[in-house]
Amino acid sequence: MKKSLHRVLLAGFCIGAGFLAFGCQARKSGASGSAAAEGPVTIELWYGAAMTEAGPPPKDWKALQIIKDKLNISLVLSALPSNESDQDVKINAAAAANTLPDLFMVRRDPFLNIAKVGVIAAVDDLYPLMPNRTKVQYDADSVGFTTINGKSYGLASPGTIAKNEGVLIRKDWLDKLGLKVPATTEEFLSVMEAFTFNDPDGNGQADTYGYGAFIEINNFEEGLGRRFDPFFGAFGVAGTWNLTKGNEGLNLRKPAYFDALSYVKGLIDAKVIDPNWISYGKDDFRAAWKQGRFGIMREQNAAYAAESNYTPFDKNFPNGEWIVIDPPKGPSGHQSVGVYTQAYRIYAVSTKAVQAGKGPAIARLLEWMSSDEGYYLLGWGEEGVNYVIGPDGAPTATGLSDESKGFTQPDIQTITQLRNMVFYNSPVELIARYPTYKAPVSGRTMSALTVLEDMQKRPWTANVGADALPAPNADLKRFYEQGVVEFLTGKRTLDQNSWTAWVAEFDRIGGLDWEKAGIAAAEASGYIK
Repeated sequence: MKKSLHRVLLAGFCIGAGFLAFGCQARKSGASGSAAAEGPVTIELWYGAAMTEAGPPPKDWKALQIIKDKLNISLVLSALPSNESDQDVKINAAAAANTLPDLFMVRRDPFLNIAKVGVIAAVDDLYPLMPNRTKVQYDADSVGFTTINGKSYGLASPGTIAKNEGVLIRKDWLDKLGLKVPATTEEFLSVMEAFTFNDPDGNGQADTYGYGAFIEINNFEEGLGRRFDPFFGAFGVAGTWNLTKGNEGLNLRKPAYFDALSYVKGLIDAKVIDPNWISYGKDDFRAAWKQGRFGIMREQNAAYAAESNYTPFDKNFPNGEWIVIDPPKGPSGHQSVGVYTQAYRIYAVSTKAVQAGKGPAIARLLEWMSSDEGYYLLGWGEEGVNYVIGPDGAPTATGLSDESKGFTQPDIQTITQLRNMVFYNSPVELIARYPTYKAPVSGRTMSALTVLEDMQKRPWTANVGADALPAPNADLKRFYEQGVVEFLTGKRTLDQNSWTAWVAEFDRIGGLDWEKAGIAAAEASGYIK
């Protein structure tokens, strides 16, 4: 049986460290000893769930007992909200009240804000206490991502894989209506109209729409977020920032942005976009496409094609079929799924935790998570129960005596909710994370890895570094995001005069200063190419 890349890395490190690292198999006692006599250290952890639709780890989760027995830590878990804006609200409120937990996931915008007010601690002293985890998770770029005035205030792990989303369309709906795959913005509109008004699912009811979306915003994916980015990409203004030399700046201040917004407004006026886009959250959106609500969307590879996510759709529509297609090509030939950058997942340590002396225990916990034992247990569950090691050296659910307990099954997702804290996109993870399987009802062969590779080949806009640029202040951010939505919903009239006036007001309240600060930061960091 082949060893995985992760095990090889661990073995090499432990030999070099003389078996002194927490994560090495030779040190099975973990952090017990004199510390154990003092009683377990309580660590409160707010985590980002790997699968928001699933529940939290069960109270009898094996990892909790191991962490207590081996590390002398009583781990108290709470999942952050699935919606990113709700996460930010929760973090900001806790920071304002000085009630942040010991360890917590935080997005970059609130991270930068709370770092300024002293409620999170510098973590430079923790890196040497977790040598194996630092080796596989925190490189120079990672540390630099969370460094402010020479000190690192967060532990940044590799996040989502770049270009892991794509434009998908219901091929069975195309076939039923005798339509070809759309290529241009005009063709996309025609197909969306057919999907909305020509009963593509054949149930005799007016219950389908051409396109489905929801607002999912960060500071580099435009005021409407990634679900609408393919339409802005068709006009050459994907994302918040243009980092092309000679054309750098905020896209919303470019003439083509008005054209893109007008196109999306046309889709809404034509009633071909699921009207719930304004109220959907992530879970609502994903439940909707699994229920056959719309026929075109931008979705993430695993959220679409992983077994636990695709199975509900397969059961509802055994003859249904999604395929990845190119994003729409605009009138000037522009085409892009959206922008991409290198993402990091930040975990911060509260100042209160460090003041209480919990820093070494937090490092001990994270180091164990990246040990052989922690990595596989949090990533895939128990060997022999939830996975076995396959011929390729990666965990697989195939061959289990009871495959209903395999890590890919929907009911088992609760025991791997913390896998985002240990995964770092290693080869073994990609093989194990995206196994090939047969859909249970249709029998269709599915692979989220194949889908990922297809998505990554489609047209994208490089935007590396955009997520590290200064964020707008709260008032400007609200004006920007609410404004573009109001133009789409009719609360504001979308014509050239009203748009010009709105941009002028945007500049007056700080938009132009934000753009200048962003360009300066991008130039200083070498992001403009």
